[in-house]
Amino acid sequence: MKFAHVITVLTLCLVTLISGCTDSNKTEKKPIAPPDRYEELNFDTELRFIGQNGAEKASISATLADTEEKRTLGLMDVRQLKSDEGMLFNFEDEQPRSFWMANTPLSLDIIFADTDGNIVRIHTYTEAYATENYVSQKPAKYVVEVNAGFTVSYDVQEGDVIEW
Repeated sequence: MKFAHVITVLTLCLVTLISGCTDSNKTEKKPIAPPDRYEELNFDTELRFIGQNGAEKASISATLADTEEKRTLGLMDVRQLKSDEGMLFNFEDEQPRSFWMANTPLSLDIIFADTDGNIVRIHTYTEAYATENYVSQKPAKYVVEVNAGFTVSYDVQEGDVIEW
């Protein structure tokens, strides 16, 4: 009986020791996602996409990024965007532009337009969180970001015009 008691105690000690070494007793730390910034945005600018024949192809309600801070934040940490919403970036000058998707959880279409609103470059279905640079290749003063696939759905093409 004494021997059986010693074996039982040793077995319990071994089980306790092993269970104390597993990860099951550790608190798993999950990264804290920043809050969704959607509610901070005001979609109060009507923006129209005009085809080369002069007919309107589509329109959206845009939030205006017209300050350095707003342009820097863009749609970072925005997790939702209605199909008829987007962001209009308004820069002081016209020059080649480069955008990336760091901290942007949405796949977007990025539309570059010159001083007259002529669309000079479109990048469709950009990858969320990508660090790849999406460049205008030509000088642009305005950039519009909309949900991925918007330009395909509404046949918005380079050479079309944006108006607001």
